[in-house]
Amino acid sequence: MAFEEVDLNKGLSEADLDQLIGKRDYRDFLNSRNELYRERDMKSNPPPRDEAIKLMAANPNLIKRPLFIKGNEIVFGYDEAAVKELLG
Repeated sequence: MAFEEVDLNKGLSEADLDQLIGKRDYRDFLNSRNELYRERDMKSNPPPRDEAIKLMAANPNLIKRPLFIKGNEIVFGYDEAAVKELLG
């Protein structure tokens, strides 16, 4: 299967993130291992959606990765079975 790789280290614009997240829970996109996430205690006190998108656009490492996207489906992280099912 052909795929396109996007280097999240280069970041995504706020508009791109907004479109990618769509109606999904934006908190699923936050990387809980990120220093900013822990410093701001985003687990207990997540920022509002708009602020989270701005933070992810400014701090690309705050975006959970890798992301595998096919159509409207997204798989986060290294869940090999889920990735195979998505891409299969």
